[in-house]
Amino acid sequence: MNTRTRVLTGTALVVALGAGTFGAVTANAAPSAAAKKDGERNFTTTTHLTIDAATRAAQAALNAAEKENQRVTVAVVDRNGNTIVTLRGDGAGPQSYESAQRKAYTAVSWNAPTSVLAGRLAQAPNLKDIPGTLFLGGGTPVQAKGAPVAGIGVAGAPSGDLDEKYAKAGVEALGN
Repeated sequence: MNTRTRVLTGTALVVALGAGTFGAVTANAAPSAAAKKDGERNFTTTTHLTIDAATRAAQAALNAAEKENQRVTVAVVDRNGNTIVTLRGDGAGPQSYESAQRKAYTAVSWNAPTSVLAGRLAQAPNLKDIPGTLFLGGGTPVQAKGAPVAGIGVAGAPSGDLDEKYAKAGVEALGN
């Protein structure tokens, strides 16, 4: 290496070591108020249903269906579409399990009842091709301050209107 390259390499090394030392000292210092505000902007707080609330909502939906002699399955999913609880009523059909989960997922994903979303298929028929969704009545979102935090899906009654009625009973059990 020539002299100039050695000097530049040495200078770069000194600067890098100095920056590393300065960074270590700075990292150990108490963060300033400005740094805290910047750091807080990197995070958000979300609301989730507890397992108790999800179970209470699912049971209320199942009870509403059983009062009308309907055999259904109820699924409650979180904001990310992960199943929190599923209750399969006595005599519910085998297809109702997956259908309930997919209706709940669809409702929370679009923050709208699945019966409303089913009507949108005329304008956007490709919506039905999104994996995990089901655009049939029977799913309803659970909201906190207008934002979706969960979805309740019911499947197995003879119509989507009935399924949705029972899903709404689950939401009402939560006081929403």
